[in-house]
Amino acid sequence: MPSLSPFSSSSSSSSSPSPLSRDAVVSALRAAGCVFAEDEARLILDAADTPDELAAMVDRRVTGLPLELVLGWAEFSGLRIVVEPGVFVPRRRTEFLVEQALAHAPDASVVVDLCCGSGAVGAALAASLGRVELHSADIDPAAVRCARRNVAPYGGHVHEGDLFGALPDRLRGRVGILAANVPYVPSDEVGLLPAEARDHEPRVALDGGPDGLDVLRRVAAEAPRWLAPGGCLLVETSERQAATALDAFTRSGLAARLLVSEELYANVVIGLDPAGG
Repeated sequence: MPSLSPFSSSSSSSSSPSPLSRDAVVSALRAAGCVFAEDEARLILDAADTPDELAAMVDRRVTGLPLELVLGWAEFSGLRIVVEPGVFVPRRRTEFLVEQALAHAPDASVVVDLCCGSGAVGAALAASLGRVELHSADIDPAAVRCARRNVAPYGGHVHEGDLFGALPDRLRGRVGILAANVPYVPSDEVGLLPAEARDHEPRVALDGGPDGLDVLRRVAAEAPRWLAPGGCLLVETSERQAATALDAFTRSGLAARLLVSEELYANVVIGLDPAGG
């Protein structure tokens, strides 16, 4: 199949855009179906150091590689988060979870980021809180390697393992913010996700079991033993799963509420330690 990118052409007429021009990049991206072709072109042009690198980046994008993986980073809560192949790319809607965590626990001194992926949530919380003890954890070795790069500037620790089993026991009863960006797509709906997620992100970061809430239930059940007095657990979910997620939080003994951002299409369930009201 011929490339959609004009950069692979060996010649062009004098009336055509230069192979290195912004217009040529925009045209290639638009032909590939990129909705925000102008914005993506600007980012790719800024990132490329040489004409060959530019051509390679455009070709990778038009063949379906997510923009963030083409660039090597994703913007999240004002930070540039390093992303690598095979690692979940942080979504803009998850910035709402970060905002709510900071609003409910502005003085948290210990932060845990479970199912951390790239480490974006923990990094964003640490960047805002300042001096904080940050622990991130993921079951996927590729995510752990990537997260270490992103939390290093904040002195964060990254642990490999299954949920709370990855954490040091000394954190029990000390966690002020427990953020868990758990997978919540029902197993039989993973195949319906956009190709950028389905084909380029690990299934373990997407598949939440039969109803999408298997991992959320496990986190909610154990969270009270790890939260400090007044600490909070925050988990992102979908609108249709919200009622079931709230029930899981309540059954664990947490005071649960649903927080919604219509602008970001974000639904976050927050569970507050009853000792802190």
